[in-house]
Amino acid sequence: MKQIPLAIGPEPLPTFDNFVSGANAAASHHLQTLALPGAPVYLWGPAGSGKTHLLRALAAQCQAAGGVVAWFDALDRLPWALPGGAVLAVIDRCELLDADAQHAAFALFVDAATHGVQLVATGRLPPVDLPLRDDLRTRLAWGHVFALEPLAEAETRAVLRREADHRGIFLSDEVMDYLLTHFDRDLSHLMRLLDRLDWFALAKARPVTVPLVRQMLLEEGAEGSVELAVPLVPTR
Repeated sequence: MKQIPLAIGPEPLPTFDNFVSGANAAASHHLQTLALPGAPVYLWGPAGSGKTHLLRALAAQCQAAGGVVAWFDALDRLPWALPGGAVLAVIDRCELLDADAQHAAFALFVDAATHGVQLVATGRLPPVDLPLRDDLRTRLAWGHVFALEPLAEAETRAVLRREADHRGIFLSDEVMDYLLTHFDRDLSHLMRLLDRLDWFALAKARPVTVPLVRQMLLEEGAEGSVELAVPLVPTR
């Protein structure tokens, strides 16, 4: 049985303020200043390009203003329906919509237009390349379409440094080089890795170093899963 520490404090919610825009400044600015309801918005790009962060930032902004947000993932169970008072409807991961979900997504477009609800969708491909029915591809391409790009290395390092500082972790250049050389640079993957490193370093009462990273990977591979015991609450 292995003890791991409790996480210290909640993780920061995705907002426009903590979004590192890089080449995606136009998309961020458009969503941040969007007057609801406006033309539909479609964000596309590879994993780690910031699609989900921007969606969650927009949803949080709408909710902070008292609006209701309807969030639909391509793999969510059907039927889909807009809740009363909705000001924003999101369709995430459009490339995964099957035939029934495509029908539901098209109906959602119609309902959103009828009731004055802003619609924002995301996918990994541009609308023309999505494996969807023609009328749905047309709807996704009709409004504002933004191609998002992953962060450059310097920007990825800046995000890692910021998130490590938030957790009270010192990441040396050697550790940063190791992480960016040996792991997927998808930010969501890197943030999960940083969380695991934080917990592991606290449990071992050791600083984050390359040997510690290797030890964590070895132990995770050997044990498969971690059993939670009475949590340790370390102090920084």
